[in-house]
Amino acid sequence: MTVSSAFGGGQGPAGLPRVPTPPSGWPIGSYSTYSQAQQAVDFLAESEFAVSDVTIVGVDLMLVERVTGRLSWGRVLAAGAVSGAWFGLFAGLLLGLFANQGGFFTLQLLTGLVLGVLSGLAFSAIGYRAARGRRDFSSASQLVAGRYDVLCQPRSAEAGRELLAKLALRPPPATA
Repeated sequence: MTVSSAFGGGQGPAGLPRVPTPPSGWPIGSYSTYSQAQQAVDFLAESEFAVSDVTIVGVDLMLVERVTGRLSWGRVLAAGAVSGAWFGLFAGLLLGLFANQGGFFTLQLLTGLVLGVLSGLAFSAIGYRAARGRRDFSSASQLVAGRYDVLCQPRSAEAGRELLAKLALRPPPATA
């Protein structure tokens, strides 16, 4: 019998390690995009290969921040009002459901909405003002790898390599 704790090693659900662990296995393919690596694993699965032995590993990780636009007071306040409105509607809905006395549901919902918009405006204005022009743009960040290696446990690595070699010999799909 094996005993493990949330703080120890051991295996989690589906045999996954509970703590960050370097991947193991032999490389059976290397791809420049995650989509290509995913396509390779899909091909292995379609070929009845034991994909539970396979791991996709991103190598040469980089954080890519794509600038999506310029920030202005109008954009900041609009975003704050919208996020505050959603939170206010949620809070008003909860108040209306659990404190429904005499048909005040609509009033509680509207009160939550108004207070949410006002607090969203206030917090976004305070945050933008505190930045004092150091970050006048919005962006989206992504963790991207320079390449994606497909690793396989040694017991089936050779069969995986052979299947992926067949995939590489296929002609690329026609594009319209």
